[in-house]
Amino acid sequence: MRRILFLVIFGLGGASILIGLGVWQMQRLAWKEGVLTQIEERIAADPTALPASFEPDEDRFAPVKTAGTFEDRTLRVLISVKREGPGHRLISSFVTSDGRRILVDRGWVSVEDDIPPVPTEVAEVIGNLHWPRETDSFTPDPNLETNTWFARDVPRMAEVLDTEHVMIVVREASYSDPSVTPLPVDTAGIPNDHLQYAITWFSLALIWVTMTGFFLLRSRSAST
Repeated sequence: MRRILFLVIFGLGGASILIGLGVWQMQRLAWKEGVLTQIEERIAADPTALPASFEPDEDRFAPVKTAGTFEDRTLRVLISVKREGPGHRLISSFVTSDGRRILVDRGWVSVEDDIPPVPTEVAEVIGNLHWPRETDSFTPDPNLETNTWFARDVPRMAEVLDTEHVMIVVREASYSDPSVTPLPVDTAGIPNDHLQYAITWFSLALIWVTMTGFFLLRSRSAST
């Protein structure tokens, strides 16, 4: 009888913990979906003028518009685009009409294509402020000799191109540049794995209950 009671307590306790973790992940899922909705609404909002100063945590994804001219200096970031293959993001220096120097992510070209020249006319750029979190301890250092980067490292790119530590990712532009495909900011790269985690915890709870029932049946059979 003691063995059966122990199995019941052990089984119910373990299942309760696993179910609790699953419920917690579902709560996290609802929270994360709310955050993503807020980000999507912010990304799609009407653009405003470029702010005088920036706070990366507060201004990330803020929609802005500005006018100016591109400088003939472009950094290449090696990436892979789904259904398209490997290519380069083109990060160019841009001088606004009031003399500020910023980074502009013009978009993507195939790795097989030559890097197109920057637009020469005065351009209006509409996009979103961004400070991508793409670097970690495993990210290779850029090869400055071949102009090959492996992540959008805004502070380091700004130092190389002598700009402010800010980047606009192009959504729309007044110029025509058919060889470059814009890659506007979206929420696709923001992880949201809480549903998978919840399913994992609920599945483990089901397995736990099943195994507990199996051991209970064995214990009862052994006692008869």
